[in-house]
Amino acid sequence: MSEYSIIYIEIERKIDFYYQMQQIEIQHELQLNMEGIITAQHRFELRHVHDISHKSFSFGGGILYLHTNQGVFSFKIQDNPTPFIHAFKTLKAENKI
Repeated sequence: MSEYSIIYIEIERKIDFYYQMQQIEIQHELQLNMEGIITAQHRFELRHVHDISHKSFSFGGGILYLHTNQGVFSFKIQDNPTPFIHAFKTLKAENKI
């Protein structure tokens, strides 16, 4: 299996010198490989990820939910997550984890 990935967006809010709030969108990559799932902040072993689900929005994009033994982590995405989710489920089934 090759590595699969999907781009997720993190919103950073800052107050500038004039007390104006700015929102900065930062793009990161969620990577799936044989060892697990890697984000900008975390690394999850495949055996600790129970499921991945998705909630789409009518205006496009959605939220990808990573269900782990440490809780549920959410990621704002714009792309279709179906290939990423399918690759995860296939990998879990092949490894019987």
